[in-house]
Amino acid sequence: MIISASRRTDIPAFYAEWFMNRIREGFFYRVNPFNRNQVSGFSLQPEDVDAICFWTKDPGPLLKHLDELDERGFNYYFQFTLNPYNKVFEPGVPSLEQRIEDFQGLARRIGKKRVVWRYDPVILTSITPVSWHLEQAELISSKLQESTERLVFSFYDFYGKGRGRLHDALKHTGITLEDITWHVHRAHLDALVGGFKDIADKHQLNIFSCSEDVDLSNNGIEPGACIDGKLIRDLFGGEPSEKKDKNQRAHCGCVESVDMGMYNTCRFRCTYCYANFNEGTIDKNLSRHNVSSPALLGDHERTLEIRRSVHKTKTKPRQQELF
Repeated sequence: MIISASRRTDIPAFYAEWFMNRIREGFFYRVNPFNRNQVSGFSLQPEDVDAICFWTKDPGPLLKHLDELDERGFNYYFQFTLNPYNKVFEPGVPSLEQRIEDFQGLARRIGKKRVVWRYDPVILTSITPVSWHLEQAELISSKLQESTERLVFSFYDFYGKGRGRLHDALKHTGITLEDITWHVHRAHLDALVGGFKDIADKHQLNIFSCSEDVDLSNNGIEPGACIDGKLIRDLFGGEPSEKKDKNQRAHCGCVESVDMGMYNTCRFRCTYCYANFNEGTIDKNLSRHNVSSPALLGDHERTLEIRRSVHKTKTKPRQQELF
């Protein structure tokens, strides 16, 4: 079983203590983000976990716990989102310089194969044109070439859940958005991805797209996977799942995993983020977090069966008594 921590929020940055409490207890509760009455228990025993994929923009609060994760026998790697945007787009993240230093330090600690650089999403605007993105990608690549082997990027989803928040944030700024995936902008798209590919090749980075329905193979870029069964096998061995995650978008290449997070809980409040789509709900959810609870939000004091696999029928659940 692969654990995703988490597509829906930044667990390393904001919920590291809760996460480690779950590791020590050996289980967590997953709440259906669209139906809070549907709650499932999953094992966090090392023998049941093929790997943990951490998604973050700031791994700092989790770093002090990596020795304990190693001692307990967990395999893990990081999807580290490192974008060069200003406060209009990313109002809460540390400075770019600090994040680059943190990325480099993490790679020194666990090895560059286990830290994937995400330039995600690529947002084309009047202040972030193609030329700006290429300049930034070259600058960051030059600083990360000894700290990672992979660059993954995706384009801003012009019609996704984050659309309203970003458009609201850009009102009265004079900044205009461009949908680079629209066919009339194909020349811009080719210039961007061609430039990305040249930069990646120059700095010896393997480059992949993420969940894009635009064919970039003519630009030398193939679709990738964030929850990547092949990468996990290469890094840690074992036999992680090879089944596509049916709960993700049609063009997502990820294999199946169990996500520990909840939407509308990330304090970074990036204006483009699909996982934070309701400002009022964010504050309400933050007040519901209990560092000792088996679920990220709420108390959930009832006892559930603890599953040791994504598929309930494959292994016999064991009972877990709470508190």
